[in-house]
Amino acid sequence: MLTNALRCLLRNPVAGRRNMSHSSLAGKVAIVTASTDGIGLAAAQALGKRGAHVVVSSRRQANVDKAVALLKSQSIQVTGTTCNVGSGEDREKLVKMTLDQCGGVDILVSNAAVNPFFGNIMDSTEAVWDKILDVNVKSAFLLTKLVVPHMTKRGGGNVVFVSSVAGYQPMQALGPYSVSKTALLGLTRALAPELAHSNIRVNCVAPGVIKTRFSSALWQSEEIAEEFKKQLSIKRLGEPEDIGGVIAFLCSEEASYITGETITVTGGMSCRL
Repeated sequence: MLTNALRCLLRNPVAGRRNMSHSSLAGKVAIVTASTDGIGLAAAQALGKRGAHVVVSSRRQANVDKAVALLKSQSIQVTGTTCNVGSGEDREKLVKMTLDQCGGVDILVSNAAVNPFFGNIMDSTEAVWDKILDVNVKSAFLLTKLVVPHMTKRGGGNVVFVSSVAGYQPMQALGPYSVSKTALLGLTRALAPELAHSNIRVNCVAPGVIKTRFSSALWQSEEIAEEFKKQLSIKRLGEPEDIGGVIAFLCSEEASYITGETITVTGGMSCRL
C-alpha cells in the first residue's frame, strides 16, 4: 500500500508543482525596499530561496553590507544599495542600478515605512503628515510608476505593498501611520485593474503585530504583548518569516489569478474596513 501511495504522489501534478515551488521564481529580479531587517529582509530571503535575484536596500550602507553578507551565506543571489525611498533621486538610482546590474525587474515589494509620531492624532502636525504620507504612500506609488515600464518589457510582473492591520483598525497613538496604511489598501485596488492589461498583478499584505525592531514598542512590554495576544486566535505574535512567505506566494505562479487583494496575516486578529 505504501508503494502505491508513493506512486500516486509522484504522478500527482499538483504535488509536483508544490515540490518545484522553491525554484518557481528562478530568473526573476526582485526589488525589496527597507530590506536589511524585519519583514523586508524576510521577504528578500523568501524570494531569494525561491530562485529570485533580490535587490536589497536601506538608508545605511552598514546595514546593506550586513544583509548582503547574510543572504549570500544562504546561497541567495543578491545586490545591495543605499536608498531613501522618500528621495526621488534615490528611487531612480535604485531602479537604474537594478537594470544595469540585473538586466530588468519583475517584482517590487514596497515595504519602506516611517512613523515619526506617537500620541493623540489631534496633536499631530502638518510636518508629521507630510513625512508619513510621502514615505509610506507617495513613494510606494512613484516607485511603482518607475518599474512598471520595465516589467511590461519583460511580459509582466508583480507589485506587493506592505500595509498593516492598523490600516483596517487604527491603533491607539498611531493615527497618522494607520491612515497611511489604509491608503495602501486603496492604492492596491486602484492600480490592479489598470496594470492587469500589462500582465502586472498588484497585491497587498497587511501584517498584524510582528516581532520586528520597527514595531518593538508594541511587543517589548510583556504586559502590552499579552493584551495583543488576547485578540489572536493563534496565541503568539508573528515573526517576519510569517510575512515573507506570503509575499513570495503572491509573486509566484501559484497566485497567478490573484490581483487587487490584501491578505491579512494577523494570527486571527479580527479586522474589517
